[in-house]
Amino acid sequence: MVAGAGGVAAMTLCEKLEQRLTGRPNSYMPAHTLERLLGMPQRPDSERRMLNLAMHIGQAILLGSWRGLMAEGGLRGPRAWVLFTAVRLANDQTLENVTGQGAPPWTWPRDELAIDVLHKGVYAFTTGVIADALAEDPPAWIEART
Repeated sequence: MVAGAGGVAAMTLCEKLEQRLTGRPNSYMPAHTLERLLGMPQRPDSERRMLNLAMHIGQAILLGSWRGLMAEGGLRGPRAWVLFTAVRLANDQTLENVTGQGAPPWTWPRDELAIDVLHKGVYAFTTGVIADALAEDPPAWIEART
């Protein structure tokens, strides 16, 4: 979870930098998704800031525990980063699409897709670096064999 917190901090910093460069507005998709998951009434985006942060940060911290388990099991380094990027993207897409808030990524404009993959990649990389550093050696699968 510590790794996820570090990852979401890096991803958010990257998002804010990208938004300054591109002029892209804030996304309230996390809040829209959480409202649907909790059966809450929808409200204007101007009233969604805290809900948006709760989903954005909470989701990233919880997924950080997954990456920690990967590291403990010996899934570390660049290959684990790629795998975990896919996990992060799949998590978002599953929740957004099952709630009817999102659309499949292959229907998105290419620039939006590239930006989303970039941000999730930054999250996955940072989360992985932290999780790998915190993981014990030897990995659990080696220890379990002895």
